[in-house]
Amino acid sequence: MSITQRKKDHVSLTVSGQSAYHKTTGFERYDFMHHALPEVNIDDIDVSARFLNHHFSFPLFISSMTGGYSEAGAVNAVIARFCEAHNLPFGVGSQRIMLEKPETRESFEIVRKEAPTAFIAANIGGAQLIDGLSDDHISDLIDSIRADAIIVHLNPLQELMQAEGDRNFQGIREGIRSLEQKTELPIIVKETGAGISSVVAEMLIECGVDAIDVAGAGGTSWAKVENLRNNPKSDNPFDDWGLPTVDCLLQLRNIDLQDIQIISSGGIRSSFDIAKSICLGAQIAATAQPVIQAIIEDGYEGLENLYTKWRSDFKILLCLLGCERTGDLDFRHLRTV
Repeated sequence: MSITQRKKDHVSLTVSGQSAYHKTTGFERYDFMHHALPEVNIDDIDVSARFLNHHFSFPLFISSMTGGYSEAGAVNAVIARFCEAHNLPFGVGSQRIMLEKPETRESFEIVRKEAPTAFIAANIGGAQLIDGLSDDHISDLIDSIRADAIIVHLNPLQELMQAEGDRNFQGIREGIRSLEQKTELPIIVKETGAGISSVVAEMLIECGVDAIDVAGAGGTSWAKVENLRNNPKSDNPFDDWGLPTVDCLLQLRNIDLQDIQIISSGGIRSSFDIAKSICLGAQIAATAQPVIQAIIEDGYEGLENLYTKWRSDFKILLCLLGCERTGDLDFRHLRTV
């Protein structure tokens, strides 16, 4: 099966809801500490956020998912226009296909045409860094979208479930270190839904990365996506493999992050999840599936409605916690259930 068809299958299965984890993110283990005397004016509440020395209107990063075929270009264009209008960061899907099939470049280039000033992150798989990425390939990743950062995604579980997936993961750490030395752009390393533990985070810190996206279990199971592609009636024991998002965040609270910034993703489905993520130590939260689903169902308007709801709820939530700004959120605002 072609890589282009694989990309189409990925989007179809994630939007359908068939590929969700059975295990939860863990956010349900926490509730908020209601503040009956907040002493704030909701109209003055600041819901903006800072990430990688950039100021954004809301603590939401539109996660990487799609690219490499014509329909993906259309979705990317909507996301790009939206992020440009609302000052939100986003990342394109894996650009491996662009390096292998230059004719797919337009489905990525469209994002910078639609978002001339937005923060856009390039994306490449960790396995493609084994033995080092050539200077030409690094330039292609960056120049095609005039990237502001580079995301390296780690997905050994997905690759092992994928019939045509990679099988060698030896040398990725050195590849990340080499990439960090070859570019001045910030390097963000993320999982794709199975989570990053404190052990792996410490390895990444040693490599010199600038941000870690925990991308924990509880949202889309990419193992299940691949197993459903292979067999629609699949019931594979690895479908539910992974560290829940909350467990990842809790583990990273216990290590010296050395100013490394944290993105919380994996099952982010509401403003409550975003706020809990920040209370647990993240600077920003990221999501993909709800965004893609909103666009497929109702286009730009659907994404606008989703964002308006999340932003409104987030402002109310901050008021009920007695917070004047996003940065006021911390672990004290949570209680275990």
